[in-house]
Amino acid sequence: MNRIGKILPVEGYFVVVQESLPMDYAKSLTHLYQPLIGLNATILYQTLLHERDILGDKPTPQTHHTLMNYLNLPLDEIYTARLKLEGIGLLKTYQMDNEANRVFTYVLLPVYSPERFFQDPMLSQLLYHHIGPDKYDRLKQHFLPVADEKYGINITASFQDVFETITSDFQPNVKEQSLDRTPDIKGIDFAPIEQSLKQRMIPEKKVLTGYNRKLISQMMFLYDLATYEVEKAVIWALTEDNSLNIEEFKAACYDLFQSKYKGSHVRLIDKTEKVSPTSTEQKTPKTKEEKLIQHFETISPKQLLEDLSGGHQASEQDLRLVGEVMTSQGLPTPVMNVLIHYVLLQTNMKLTKNYLSKIASHWSRANLKTAKEAMDFAKQEVKNNQKAKNTRNNYSSRQSKEVIPDWFKEQKQRQKQEAVATYEEQVDEVQEQKEIAALLKQYSSNDK
Repeated sequence: MNRIGKILPVEGYFVVVQESLPMDYAKSLTHLYQPLIGLNATILYQTLLHERDILGDKPTPQTHHTLMNYLNLPLDEIYTARLKLEGIGLLKTYQMDNEANRVFTYVLLPVYSPERFFQDPMLSQLLYHHIGPDKYDRLKQHFLPVADEKYGINITASFQDVFETITSDFQPNVKEQSLDRTPDIKGIDFAPIEQSLKQRMIPEKKVLTGYNRKLISQMMFLYDLATYEVEKAVIWALTEDNSLNIEEFKAACYDLFQSKYKGSHVRLIDKTEKVSPTSTEQKTPKTKEEKLIQHFETISPKQLLEDLSGGHQASEQDLRLVGEVMTSQGLPTPVMNVLIHYVLLQTNMKLTKNYLSKIASHWSRANLKTAKEAMDFAKQEVKNNQKAKNTRNNYSSRQSKEVIPDWFKEQKQRQKQEAVATYEEQVDEVQEQKEIAALLKQYSSNDK
């Protein structure tokens, strides 16, 4: 993708450092972040950081031409490096237009200390896949040395063991804080997972905490898993007291990834096609069908049901039914959305379990993955059904239009009359026998 022109050499920029950096930030940036974002992004971060110290609160912005000279890089590669810093959570960029040209403000966010980096589930998993298990274990042992056993067992009291707060739900957790600035991942629809936990009599609020929800979203994005697959991983990783074992959950997600994408590797790859405004315009849906496909790709089944009911809340029964079908048949969310829409149109807006399950089973065997595939498949099914119906109607019409000879009609009429006469004779004979039996009975009783 062409990134030339996204920023110009004459355009200026300011640098702001939002927070103080940890003491060992350089080691963390070089050994932990650099394998993920590359050399150019690492150097750009360091350059902006030190330039902030040099310039101080200078009111005049620096030009990007200065950066080109510092880094000895073309401006399009600097722009690419900037995007990587934004994506990994180390930079925020603001733009202001004035009469002369644009001015950017680069707000540098502190890198994680090694300890917090390894506590973060997504960043640590990415590093594991980028550098391999051996190097990963060496780095972890170096930065997080095991406590010397000569001290004995750690019996230090925790915060909640000693203190109480006004809000009873407040539970400080160092691990949860480590997710504050991880790469921003769009949330997922947790309704099917909540329904599954409820059916198993598992307290969903205990499992789906704020930290766990973000962790689930991250693992779903990292390993490209569907909602029903993440649901399986959650169930597998539950402990006896219905808590989510983080390490087992991550291992389960990776196992699902390996079984789904055999031979594939987890890597951070530039998502070039969706970053450029130009390519976004090219992919903007134009037809009604394209807009509908995009709608099915981006919403949850719960939202779809509410949209189709005029904004009213989806019933728990419908959500449970949809969750069961998605889980049992393994349908991706976009395909499930098309299925719901298709079934409602076919059944006068009634969501019936038998019909929904039957169609879902058929679509599952067809291995549909996207909303477009599902819509094309559904349209073909409608055409096939209409064609079969037309064939039956044509056959019936041809039968009605055939010329029947008079002799054939007369023969059919005689056969019908003979059948009626025979039936009447049989009825009369039976009636006669009944009357004779009645007379005999009466005679015998009188004789006595």
